[in-house]
Amino acid sequence: MMHQIISTDRAPAAIGPYSQAVRFQGDLIFTAGQIPLDPVSGQLVGKTVAAQTERVLENLSAILTAAGSSLDRVVKTTVFLKNMSDFADMNMVYGRYFASNPPARSTVEVARLPKDVLVEIECLALVA
Repeated sequence: MMHQIISTDRAPAAIGPYSQAVRFQGDLIFTAGQIPLDPVSGQLVGKTVAAQTERVLENLSAILTAAGSSLDRVVKTTVFLKNMSDFADMNMVYGRYFASNPPARSTVEVARLPKDVLVEIECLALVA
């Protein structure tokens, strides 16, 4: 098996021609960037970067669980922020989810994100 498409209804459905995640050669999971959408209603969650970061990480956790992994197995994340001045608030929430042995991370400010959200996060994880 070269790659397997990962999909779960416990995270928002893809809003375009992409997969929630792809499991590659059985050992690696690459997630699509997740934004703060409620998986049931499809509506945006949170008006602050802290609230949005929490929903994004819950979505990532659900996808990783569906793929046979978890946040504990994440080796790299990329965080996209609408405004770098939100870094401290995002980082506070992020730190609760990655309290020990945090993954490598890149954080960049971008001009605009889908649905004008404040944060989007993607990750690379190992299978549990």
